[in-house]
Amino acid sequence: MSDNQIREAISEAIRDNEVLLFMKGTPQQPMCGFSSRTVAALQAMETPFAAVDVLPDPRIRQELSGLSGWPTIPQLFVNGELVGGCDIVIEMYESGELAETLGRDAPAQAPAQAPDAAPQAAPTLQPENRLG
Repeated sequence: MSDNQIREAISEAIRDNEVLLFMKGTPQQPMCGFSSRTVAALQAMETPFAAVDVLPDPRIRQELSGLSGWPTIPQLFVNGELVGGCDIVIEMYESGELAETLGRDAPAQAPAQAPDAAPQAAPTLQPENRLG
């Protein structure tokens, strides 16, 4: 896939998904604390969202940053607009602005402070190499 095709796929994903998170890892298994905290905030808001793992191909991150003008991951998009990264999402969560941006009422049971991290899935078992 060429860089242009990657950029087009990113643009299409942003257009086609109301709430889209570009992150390291997956919502079920975030691969960095910032991605994990952002996922946790979205989950606490009970917001369905799509996610794109930027780790499999470094060109995804490069093209995304070029397109958005935002250098870090994660990046949250709502209705085709960049909301920001982890720190901004957490601040918005805590102020109530995230619920407004998402067009949702803040859940009654949501804590005033953003969750520290998304619940982690069980680690994947790796075979033990006993050949060497």
